[in-house]
Amino acid sequence: MEKKRGRPPVDSEAINLRLPRELIEAIDDRRRLEPDLPTRPEMIRRALVQWLEMTGPER
Repeated sequence: MEKKRGRPPVDSEAINLRLPRELIEAIDDRRRLEPDLPTRPEMIRRALVQWLEMTGPER
């Protein structure tokens, strides 16, 4: 079997999101407090998961 190049398939979908500079700076400031220094997208994923957990049952 020949090796394929590129990203392995995952069950996800890309989204494009524009944010005000102040919010980006706040995300960057907060992610620097994490011991593993997540990327911006990872920090946004973590924030969304936490928000969903705080605001109601999973769907």
